Amino acid sequence: MATSKAKRSAAAKKAARTRKRNAAAKTAKRSAAARRRKRSTGGKKKGGAKRKAPKRKGGAKRKAPKRKGGAKKRKR
Repeated sequence: MATSKAKRSAAAKKAARTRKRNAAAKTAKRSAAARRRKRSTGGKKKGGAKRKAPKRKGGAKRKAPKRKGGAKKRKR
């Protein structure tokens, strides 16, 4: 490879930037499509596994003190 190390790293940086930009664009496109889908369906939304999981996690965290006697008293 004849190019200097600096030039090579600059090229790598540029490539990384492009990759990042492309990835961001892709995610934006995905979310926009999801929004469009949501809007078009209207009414009650069926929560997929993706939407349900975080909720369940939060519930578990909130429910834990109930099982532990001390935590329940501390909370109030």
